[in-house]
Amino acid sequence: MFSFISQNIATIIVLLIVILVVGLVVFKMVKDKKAGKKSCNCGCGGCPMRDKCHSDSK
Repeated sequence: MFSFISQNIATIIVLLIVILVVGLVVFKMVKDKKAGKKSCNCGCGGCPMRDKCHSDSK
């Protein structure tokens, strides 16, 4: 077991960093969703899909 860990320590560290980043992104998305924030942070006045995307705000 320790042999496997010592041979793959760089891969394990990179994997842990990727898992941490993905976890933080998911946490931020859930937090923003609960706060009522939209996924896009733009002014959608000129967007042709504005009625479809933000129809719940009317």
